Amino acid sequence: MSVFKQIVLLLSTMILLSYGSLTQAAGDPVKGKVKAAACAGCHGKDGNSLAPNFPKLSGQYADYIVKQVNDFLHKKRSDPIMSGMAATAGSAKDLADIAAFFASQKKMKGTQVKSAKAARGKILYLKGNSARGIYACVHCHGKNGKGASKTNPFFPVIGGQHKVYLVKILKDFKLKKRTNDPAGMMAAVAIKMNNADIDAVSEYLSGL
Repeated sequence: MSVFKQIVLLLSTMILLSYGSLTQAAGDPVKGKVKAAACAGCHGKDGNSLAPNFPKLSGQYADYIVKQVNDFLHKKRSDPIMSGMAATAGSAKDLADIAAFFASQKKMKGTQVKSAKAARGKILYLKGNSARGIYACVHCHGKNGKGASKTNPFFPVIGGQHKVYLVKILKDFKLKKRTNDPAGMMAAVAIKMNNADIDAVSEYLSGL
């Protein structure tokens, strides 16, 4: 199945699941601030982690956060730290509150990188590379990497994320160490990217 067909299938699924997410009780960011205290050691008090190997969560979509934590809980995604920490999130309501708190913070922001590598990454992000079958990231992750829609758990905010973390995640998808992407879509894109592509796109995104 081509990446384009995967996109069409995924978007159809996304619409159906988005309606389902809207019926769930929204989390309470005020209560979530207190409950997120255990997350602060790695992700920062407001979701802006200082260590580049821990992802920023500031302004991340709540549904995406909930999905990822649940994937760790149900072993659909694995990480030496998060696989254990996910169990400490508490009930579904606790998790919704925590996610709502991080989502309520200002969207993550990086420091602009002016380099030839970042310029190349920008082209790949916005236009992809049709000759090599690399689908443009902008179609799913939106302008400046700020996500597609807050009502779905599929396409996260990645603009302003740590470069080290972005490189790791793309390589995990490429090597199929991470497989919780819907319809294998991220793996289908990442597998066609070489290390230079991954480094360039990550450098560009980290500066948004």
